[in-house]
Amino acid sequence: MSIISKDISKAVALLNAEEVVAIPTETVYGLAGNIFSEKAIKSIFETKKRPFFNPLIVHIHSVEELSIYVSHLPKKAKLLAEAFWPGPLTLVLKKKAIIPDLISAGKDTVAIRIPNHPTALELLKQLDFPLAAPSANPFGNISPTTARHVERYFKDTIKMVLDGGPCERGIESTIIGFDHDEPIIYRLGSTSVEAIEGIVGSISIQNKKEIAPDAPGMLERHYAPTTKTILVDNVSEAIEKHHGKRIGVLAFHSEVKHPAVTFQIILSKEKNMEIAASRLYDAMHQLDSQVLDLIIAERFPNAGLGKSINDRLQRATVAN
Repeated sequence: MSIISKDISKAVALLNAEEVVAIPTETVYGLAGNIFSEKAIKSIFETKKRPFFNPLIVHIHSVEELSIYVSHLPKKAKLLAEAFWPGPLTLVLKKKAIIPDLISAGKDTVAIRIPNHPTALELLKQLDFPLAAPSANPFGNISPTTARHVERYFKDTIKMVLDGGPCERGIESTIIGFDHDEPIIYRLGSTSVEAIEGIVGSISIQNKKEIAPDAPGMLERHYAPTTKTILVDNVSEAIEKHHGKRIGVLAFHSEVKHPAVTFQIILSKEKNMEIAASRLYDAMHQLDSQVLDLIIAERFPNAGLGKSINDRLQRATVAN
């Protein structure tokens, strides 16, 4: 039975004992374990039911640690780290042999970042090892942004959820890899494409790969409710096509007035993309708990974090 606690010392003790602990970050809660413990890392994969071909992200607390784990740091990677760390940006870099193959899915690269959350950073500083911490949800399901989300998923399988409050950013980190030292976006996330291009110039996006993905979040179906979900440009038109169904609506900024709507969540009446992103997963959790026949999600403007929100909603709509 898992406990929800703010006690970092309890989390330290469990992680030192090769247990898995759910931890907060600014993006989503992660299922964390010692990267050097085969027991802990296998437990992460097994608890999540995550395929072993899908690499994990390593979390560290300082840029100085990079040289321990990474063999090559491209110039543009250094610029991105200086601009966005601590923060929701993950860099995929050539790894040193110290990184176990289990973490990197046998690849010669490692995904690594510094989270921007006071609890996570304090925890990492009290440990003698980095943490692997994929999202604390069963593989493919909606990511958790509160301790309660995690508890509902894993109350019988992990011993502790370290409570750091609701996640401020609410969408996973943006992941950037490198080809001949040039950056490529592998996963859209909480750091916008526009912000990244402001540092390194124009950047390509290669964020889908079903076989041997280069980074987490590249599989076609992901972040998905159990309720059938569709993503549309016009919610009212979509409602008309589904008469007689219990319909839930996930809208950007305006209420959809229709008698067929059973439950509705508006992410940001202020049209604020950051607020909408921070509320996205919690809204999906709420909608998924309403015993609906269908969730209709409104497509966002394809700019800034709207690109990342649309990416998550699109992957949530792919049929099993």
